Amino acid sequence: MSKEIISKLFSVQDSEYKEFQSRLVPNISPDSMIGIRTPQMRKIAKEINGTQIAENFLSELPHKYYEENLIHFFLIAMVKDFNECINKLETFLPYIDCWPVCDQSSPKVFKKNHEQLLPYIKKWISSPHVYTARFGMRILMNEFLDEDFKEEYLELVASKKGDDYYLKMMIAWYFATALAKQYDSAISFIEHRKLEQWTHNKAIQKALESFRVSEEHKDYLRTLRWI
Repeated sequence: MSKEIISKLFSVQDSEYKEFQSRLVPNISPDSMIGIRTPQMRKIAKEINGTQIAENFLSELPHKYYEENLIHFFLIAMVKDFNECINKLETFLPYIDCWPVCDQSSPKVFKKNHEQLLPYIKKWISSPHVYTARFGMRILMNEFLDEDFKEEYLELVASKKGDDYYLKMMIAWYFATALAKQYDSAISFIEHRKLEQWTHNKAIQKALESFRVSEEHKDYLRTLRWI
């Protein structure tokens, strides 16, 4: 492991925050957490970005600590070359083991490379690894629900099956966001119950909690709950 990075992490350890964070991420051992707030980890990632320390660290997988995985992802997100970013990302994705690591970071280089990115998103979503698939859906949600949206992307997410809670939550999150941004296309998936019952109802719940969904649309969504 990178002694320099481990030392930096433990120098800003917050034991109380570790207890709080461990309750939010129950599927990994508290022993794998140091207890560090996200801004501090982003600061460390920026400090070492572009150095040999960072390059060595990125080649050291698997990591021991949850916070190491977050810093790893923050470093990937700062890579400016698309192909290099993808290569580093695909090496790392199989090691993601919880939702905060999966959800905390989005490579900046993606925004200007949608055409190249889309095949990778489709591949990630098809992965049997929960957090690779979740990451693919999150990037599809972040990058392709505005001007580059196509209705076929809704089907791509709706057709993803699995019993894992964090996978189903991502599908619900995607559709709740689609109901806010692309309502006319997304509503038919709710009307025709194309999602599994739990995910269908969770997507409605999250849409009802959103400030981006109109009150008129919320009233209609309430009538579409699957009881």
